[in-house]
Parts: sequence; C-alpha cells; structure tokens
Amino acid sequence: MDALTDPVRFLLLLWATPGLIVAVAFLSVGIDRIDHAAVGAYAFRPLLIPGIILLWPLVLWRWVALAP
Repeated sequence: MDALTDPVRFLLLLWATPGLIVAVAFLSVGIDRIDHAAVGAYAFRPLLIPGIILLWPLVLWRWVALAP
C-alpha cells in the first residue's frame, strides 16, 4: 500500500520527516551548545533519535530558546 493513500501513514510521514531533519541537525550541532556535559559523548546520541522525532517541535523550540 502506498504511504500517500493511507491517511494515517501520510500523517506519520508528514510528522516524522521534519523530526528526522531536526534530530540530525540537533545531534550534530545543537546538543553541544545546549548541554555542555554532552560534548564528546557520542555513544548515547542514537538513543535520543526516537524521542527527538516524536517531540521535534519542543526540541526545536528549546534549542532556539537556549542557544547563545
């Protein structure tokens, strides 16, 4: 079944696509600026990907609010 014909899959795809973009950007650039304890800690970053994809508006909002 095509993802665009099923409305639930389409909405999940519509939500997860910007979430994945925010996750990649945040984990590569933003987390070091927000949390100084995360500098150099690369082993736990893949564990954050599902949560960032789910809560990407909140992550983006906090990143903008806390970034210097």
